[in-house]
Amino acid sequence: MSVYAEVRPQQRTPFARYRHSLWLLTRRDLRVRYSTSALGYFWSILDPLVMAGIYWFVFTQVFQKPVGTEPYIVFLLSALLPWMWFNGSVSDSTRAFLREAKLIRSTKIPRTIWVNRLVLSKGIEFLASLPVLALFAILAGATVNADLVLFPLAILIQLALTVGIGLIVAPLVVFFRDLERAIKLVLRFLFYASPIIYGTSDLPENLHFWAAFNPLSGIFSLYRAGFFPEQLDWFLVLVSAVMSLAFLAVGLLVFTRTERAVLKEI
Repeated sequence: MSVYAEVRPQQRTPFARYRHSLWLLTRRDLRVRYSTSALGYFWSILDPLVMAGIYWFVFTQVFQKPVGTEPYIVFLLSALLPWMWFNGSVSDSTRAFLREAKLIRSTKIPRTIWVNRLVLSKGIEFLASLPVLALFAILAGATVNADLVLFPLAILIQLALTVGIGLIVAPLVVFFRDLERAIKLVLRFLFYASPIIYGTSDLPENLHFWAAFNPLSGIFSLYRAGFFPEQLDWFLVLVSAVMSLAFLAVGLLVFTRTERAVLKEI
C-alpha cells in the first residue's frame, strides 16, 4: 500500500484518524531513515556520543575547567541527548512542508501532522538513546535519586516547546526561504547559550537570572535532577513550562493563520 493510500482518513473519530495518520507517517520516517543503513539504530546515538566524548576530553583532560558535576560524562549526556531531539526536530521543521509538498496537497489530514511526525520520530530516537545514558551512569558510578520521576515531566515540557517552535518555523520558511539558514545559526548559538556543557550554577550571578528565559534551562534541570539533585531549580522549571506553553499557543495561532497561504505557496 502506498503512503498516499495509507494516510487517507478512515471511518474513525477525528482523534483516531489523526493518531493513526501521525503514527503511519512517523513510522515511515523512521523506516526510510534506517532502511539503507547497516548500523541503523546506532547512528541515532553515535552523534551525541562523539560530541559528549569530545567535550568530556576537552573539559576533563585538557583544560580541567570546573564546570558541571562529576561524573561529567553523565552530566553531559543527560542534556545532550534531549538537545539532539530539540535540535533535530526544529532543524527538520524548516523543510516540513517543502519536502512533502505533493503529499500535503493531496491529503486532507490536519497539516499539523507534518510537524508533529518530525517531533515524534526524533522523540522516539531520543527514547531509544536513553539506555546509553543508563549504561554510562552505571559505568561511571552515578547515583540515582527520587527526582528521576521528574524525567517524564521534562519530556512533556520539551514536547510542548518543540511542537510550538516547529509550528512557527514550518510555515514561515515557506514564505521566507532564508529563514532556514537563519534557524541553523540560531540553533548553533543556542547550543552554547544553553546549559549543556555546563550547568546554570556555573554561570556568573548576573547571567543566572537571564538564563531562566531560555526554556531549555529548566528542561535540562529536570533531566539532570535524577542524577544531580543540586541541578534542580524550580524557578527555571516554572519559567520553562510557562514559556513552552506560550510557544505552543503562538505556534498553533501562527499555523492556523498561515495554513491556507502555505498550501497556495507550495
